[in-house]
Amino acid sequence: MSNPPDVTIRRLDTVDDAQVEALADLLVDSVDDGASVGFMQPLAREKAVTFWHRVADGVAAGERAILIAEDATGIVGTVHLLLDLTKMLVHPGARRRGIGAALMEAAEDMARDLGRTLLVLDTVTGSDADRLYSRLGWIRVGEIPDFALLARGGLWGTMVFYKRL
Repeated sequence: MSNPPDVTIRRLDTVDDAQVEALADLLVDSVDDGASVGFMQPLAREKAVTFWHRVADGVAAGERAILIAEDATGIVGTVHLLLDLTKMLVHPGARRRGIGAALMEAAEDMARDLGRTLLVLDTVTGSDADRLYSRLGWIRVGEIPDFALLARGGLWGTMVFYKRL
């Protein structure tokens, strides 16, 4: 798989203030659109900025690795790596262009570069991400009922996946 033609995916060694602001916008827009990534609606922009500053600190300390997807409008997707993949986001207006799949492929490559041999992730059962991970060869472990906190409130099942690299 390769990047969509109008999108560049790159790893950030540091996250500057402008990138924090853009990532905060992406997070707020994604949560507003229903992304289940640990934040409730409405997500205050301040809270999103604080979150991304913590991520930036983790990147600077070498505790996290982060990828961003950019097009002509700016940052349209991201994923970062701890011991597992966390918070893969694609802007609602940039979906269905292959950005999620390209981010996942780049994240797997980054994990290999960091010496990882096994990745684990989870997502809302039945979501677009659930279908994407299956399509990309991730192995379903099983569902945890009522574990995902939906952005608009309420609980839903979480599907757990792994992939050997």
